[in-house]
Amino acid sequence: MMRYFYFILSLYSLFACNRSGEAALQAGDLLFQSGKDGLRGAIEAVTEGAGGYNFSHMAMLVPDSSGRLWVIEAAGKGVQLTPVDTFLRSGTRVALGRVKDEYKPLLPAAVAFALQQIGKPYDDEYIYGNGKYYCSELIYDAFLAANNHVPFFTLAPMTFKSPATGAFLEEWVVHYQKLNRSIPEGEPGCNPGALSQSEKIEIKNFDIRQ
Repeated sequence: MMRYFYFILSLYSLFACNRSGEAALQAGDLLFQSGKDGLRGAIEAVTEGAGGYNFSHMAMLVPDSSGRLWVIEAAGKGVQLTPVDTFLRSGTRVALGRVKDEYKPLLPAAVAFALQQIGKPYDDEYIYGNGKYYCSELIYDAFLAANNHVPFFTLAPMTFKSPATGAFLEEWVVHYQKLNRSIPEGEPGCNPGALSQSEKIEIKNFDIRQ
């Protein structure tokens, strides 16, 4: 318990030292990524993000004990830390989002919660609250915990249907057939595009790789 207290205290110290530099990456920043490989194209086909861009993945920047930034993400087999450069290279676009000033006191607790989830399995069923995490679900729960379990972002009914045809996209049909379960159409969830449009954050740059 005491070690956890000192960890939280060190996080507050790192955040306090990292308030300058509007364009620089900061602990607690949210990264929204575009990409067309695998199911990412299917995610982008049924969601929309800030500025009219489509995002299929997201993550948060977290500091280590020296203040060096890492990306924490739910990807691959589960929740993991990834070098920033590796994350930037893995998408076709990476937008930088930052919570507005009045919400920045939540960041140390949100980061602490996310770090505690390292090793949790990836949620390839995309079902909220099943003990596993997909990318935006991790961020949603991190801010939920930091905000005393009052929702910070918003859950909404999920869709896996093409906006153009109203039919389920073939990629989703195949995906859920492999999982031997029905498509969770209409169940509550979140996605990177929706979180990027939250009024509680600002998009500082729509592609930080340029």
